[in-house]
This record gives sequence, structure tokens and C-alpha cells, in this order.
Amino acid sequence: MSVYETIYKRRTIRKFKQEVIPMEKLKRLVDAARVAPQGGNMQALKYVVINEGKLLEQVFKTITWAGYIRPAGDPKEGEKPTAYILILGDTEIKKEGFDIDAGAAVQNILLAAVEEGLGTAWLGAIDRLKIRGFLNIPDKFVLHTLVALGFPDEVPVIVDTDKCIKYYKDDKGVLHVPKRKLENILFFNNHIN
Repeated sequence: MSVYETIYKRRTIRKFKQEVIPMEKLKRLVDAARVAPQGGNMQALKYVVINEGKLLEQVFKTITWAGYIRPAGDPKEGEKPTAYILILGDTEIKKEGFDIDAGAAVQNILLAAVEEGLGTAWLGAIDRLKIRGFLNIPDKFVLHTLVALGFPDEVPVIVDTDKCIKYYKDDKGVLHVPKRKLENILFFNNHIN
């Protein structure tokens, strides 16, 4: 699969098969994140893999899923993620400004996951205080975001739009993800309207 095919195949997944992800696949995803570009090559990001039953359920309860289609877009029993990767910023290495570094690292995770046959959801609407508590994360770490993982049990589709960007499920339960048309976002030189 080409890089472009991988990019177009990657969609946020909120419905997962209940199959265990082999640890080697999870390690490869973190390794893909590890080699992402990082500001000043500081490499201040750390990763926590969560793939045990009780912790999976605790993390799941901290997530606000699919704002536009709640609660219909929330994973149901038998559809929940089977692993998570928590992205942390180490303030002993870098005091602040983790967003760009995390964006590059997480995009590597998301794209590598497609190659591994996995689906992902990159989540920022999480209860960081609760997660910090039950994972006993030291104060020196900033909890940035979370990536939910599993073998996908849905196939969302891209819809080109020049109107509404809210994703939706059709009457067959297929998730449609509107993306602004290329001609509406691409400008050349000083021809910005």
C-alpha cells in the first residue's frame, strides 16, 4: 500500500473487533512514534501501552467519544478498543509545547496502525486527572492525548463537501466523514480569498 493509500484508508474507528493486539504490533507503533520529527530533537515524549482488562475499562470510562454523534457513535459492549497508547510529555526534558511533537508522533502511530491492520481513534477529550490517578503517573509528565486501538469493525467513508463538516452515520450505520474539497482549501501565492 502506498503512503497516499494509507492516508486515505486511515479514518477514526469507534467500533472494534474484540481480538487481542499482539504486543509486537503495539511496540512497532511506539517505535514509529519514536522516530517522528521532534522540535530540537528533544524527544520529550513517552508512551504508555495499556492492554489489560481492568485498565482498559478504566481508561474507556474517561473518554468522551464522537461529539457530533453521541451516544450513537460511542463504542458499545463488544466494540470497545482492545488497547490504548497514552502520549506523555516529560517536563524534565522540555517544559512545555508538546503539541507539534505529539502531532507528528501520533500521525506516525495512526498511519503505521493502518499497515498493521489496526483501527485507531486519536482522543483528546479524556479525563486526565482520573487517568493520572489510576496509572500512578508522576507529576513530571503532562498527559497529552490517547490513541485507542483495535482491529476495526467498521469502514468509515470520506465525503467531499463544501458545506457541513459534521460526521454522521447513514441508515445502514456507515460513518461518513465530510472533508472540505481540495479546491476550497488550496491557494496559490497571494490569491487567498
